[in-house]
Amino acid sequence: MIVVNGEPMEWKEGMTVRDVINEKRYVFPLLAVWIDNSSVPRDHFATTPVPDGANVQIIHMISGG
Repeated sequence: MIVVNGEPMEWKEGMTVRDVINEKRYVFPLLAVWIDNSSVPRDHFATTPVPDGANVQIIHMISGG
C-alpha cells in the first residue's frame, strides 16, 4: 500500500511514478512529484520505482500571468 496525495492506493511490484500518474488519471502536462519528500525529475517518471509504503505527493503546476 502507498499513499498518494493523502489517499491510500494499492501498490504493485515494479510500480513506477508513471504508473501512479496513469492509474490516478492525472493528465496535466506539468506535474511535480515527490516520493517520501524527495523530488523526482520529470524525465525519470517512467523509470523511478515507487517503493511499497511510500508517501507520494503529486501536484500540477499552473502557468499563466
